[in-house]
Amino acid sequence: MAFDIDMIKKVYAQMAERVDKAREVVGRPLTLSEKILYNHLWDGMPSKAFARGKDYVDFAPDRIACQDATAQMALLQFMQAGKKNVAVPTTVHCDHLIQAKQGAKQDLKRANETSNEVFDFLGSVSNKYGIGFWAPGAGIIHQVVLENYAFPGGMMIGTDSHTVNAGGLGMIAIGVGGADAVDVMAGMAWELKFPKLIGVKLTGKLSGWTAPKDVILKVAEILTAKGGTGAVVEYFGPGATSMSCTGKGTICNMGAEIGATTSTFGYDDSMERYLRATDRADVADAANKVRPYLTADKEVYENPETYFDQVIEINLSELGPLLNGPFTPDLSTKVGKDMTEKATKNDWPMQVEWSLIGSCTNSSYEDLSRASSVAQQALDKGLKLKTSLGINPGSEQVRYTTERDGILGVFEKLGSTIFTNACGPCIGQWARYEDPKNAPKNSIVHSFNRNFAKRADGNPNTHAFVASPELTAAIALSGRLDFNPMTDTLLTEDGKEVKLDEPTGWELPPKGFEVEENGYVAPHEDGSGVQIKVSDSSERLQLLTPFTPIKDSDLQGMKLLIKAFGKCTTDHISMAGPWLRFRGHLDNISNNCLIGAVNAFGKKTNFVKSQLTGEYGGVPDTQREYKKAGIYTVVVGDHNYGEGSSREHAAMEPRHLGVAAVIVKSFARIHETNLKKQGMLGLTFANEADYDLIQEDDTFNFIDIKDFKPDTPLTVEIVHADGSKDTIKVNHTYNAAQILWYRKGSALNLIKEQNAA
Repeated sequence: MAFDIDMIKKVYAQMAERVDKAREVVGRPLTLSEKILYNHLWDGMPSKAFARGKDYVDFAPDRIACQDATAQMALLQFMQAGKKNVAVPTTVHCDHLIQAKQGAKQDLKRANETSNEVFDFLGSVSNKYGIGFWAPGAGIIHQVVLENYAFPGGMMIGTDSHTVNAGGLGMIAIGVGGADAVDVMAGMAWELKFPKLIGVKLTGKLSGWTAPKDVILKVAEILTAKGGTGAVVEYFGPGATSMSCTGKGTICNMGAEIGATTSTFGYDDSMERYLRATDRADVADAANKVRPYLTADKEVYENPETYFDQVIEINLSELGPLLNGPFTPDLSTKVGKDMTEKATKNDWPMQVEWSLIGSCTNSSYEDLSRASSVAQQALDKGLKLKTSLGINPGSEQVRYTTERDGILGVFEKLGSTIFTNACGPCIGQWARYEDPKNAPKNSIVHSFNRNFAKRADGNPNTHAFVASPELTAAIALSGRLDFNPMTDTLLTEDGKEVKLDEPTGWELPPKGFEVEENGYVAPHEDGSGVQIKVSDSSERLQLLTPFTPIKDSDLQGMKLLIKAFGKCTTDHISMAGPWLRFRGHLDNISNNCLIGAVNAFGKKTNFVKSQLTGEYGGVPDTQREYKKAGIYTVVVGDHNYGEGSSREHAAMEPRHLGVAAVIVKSFARIHETNLKKQGMLGLTFANEADYDLIQEDDTFNFIDIKDFKPDTPLTVEIVHADGSKDTIKVNHTYNAAQILWYRKGSALNLIKEQNAA
């Protein structure tokens, strides 16, 4: 039986009436995305049509999911909200703080020792406020959510950008910062700009070496890393319905890499099969009663150009296996000679050192079974691994079932390392090197979702390429980046040439899923007596102090902290890896603030000029000196600033240290919202060329900040070191409520004030 089945039935009970009303109000057939959005309006019954990409709308999500790294700050904020319990079903999943090093058993034991304080904190907060807790080793948040909580037609938010994985089960699931989650936990509306809609029509059928992963790798190539910003991507067509539920999840998962608000598929037979296989027949039965409402209206898919803002068509029968990378998830290359040419031209290391299968993107039973079919061929044909091979199962249920069915055993016989049911290398939790910064140039191939520089192992010289699990397994046997399993042969130990057969696998386990201990801990029915203790001397956890509102006078005489050059993701602003241990301690983790950003002046990282001393130093150290002197600062950035993770630390750290404004060419959606929530100014150049005006010793004056209001640009005077000045316009997307967050110092300050009233 499903968790929260009464809540799910309530969503379905109101759906027909609300969607019918929305169709009447909008005056046309509706996409699936619109049906779910209009069914989750905070005000209930739809009464107006919302303008895509323009109107801010209040929604009422059904549930919240938090992973352990982001949950710390989210729950520290919720503790200030003055509530006795969370207002909607919420879960915490301990998956990010487990470092991959030796193997599952040893790594989990070490994590429970080194992060015990954090796990105890998360467990006690969960008990106190009625939050479901998934213990270390239970699995990766998004796979666990897909197996236990996702349901067609639902709306979920999560404090991780890959929350969108649940779109594989027909949800609108959106990654947010912790402050957004706190709003909903506290019983308030969640605000989102009504998204634009991108339709992806899938024709044909996947076969051979082509996998669902290749679909999203192709979409990333077409749309680029920012092409989905502000939009929901809705997949449809015969190619969509022919795909497995977990395959759909993979595609939705990596929608985060194109900046999409989320991605989703209409409810179909594969979703029903998955629900029943994961002991949720009650959800399948309930969904079947409203089945027409859990996909788009017929007219939409028949004439998609009429109803979507953009339509892409991909013939799966013509699609082949792809490798995306390095350093960005949207640089796509066909396997084989295309890779040979491109790698040679760009001096990418052709030899592959590691192959990695798993992460929240590709760690399902189906993924591991198909990859193991390649591994089994190696055993049968006398092939050996030419790279190291690591496996991260997605959940304890997947691990237990794949072990029972001999799938993990195949990998082990081949000499692979089975890591914990956790994120591991995907989010930088990988003890690959003693000294990552000085590690050699190399290539790795993985089935993860992100491949930014230093992302997996901390080595800036690691060229990471994203591929399907089965292609990753094949490359592990060849050791070469340009291996094409469809045409190339491999040499056995005795010198015989052999060719790999096409991979095979199971959509679902033939003998059903099985697990002994899934790792779930239900919260206390009454948590009022639970005491949450945080030591003043802890280096891992720190109770929060409310941010002080930034006064208009503070925005005069501000100094430039850094002008970021090129790609500046949340990994550049607030690195993961070893820094994950400080995610619950704002002051300590602020020592990584912007240390990965490339300074436009000098093209170095963590090396900026102090206008107080004229000397160069690290970004956090320089900013702390500005703060000590009572001087607020400005960060300047390029396009898609804040791309990547939902981690709100990338906004909270600069805010804590005294950055008041971030001015960029464009923002990634989640990061822009996070800046707003923390009471900062997130602004864009009205004229992108004004980025070039910014000089190293600049001072900034916000001339008309006292008139800060919606739909009105702000004027900034830039004073250069020689006394000359430039006056520019900067745009913003703040509405009246968000301006109030800014004026109060943060959205949380406003919540506390309202709860105290």
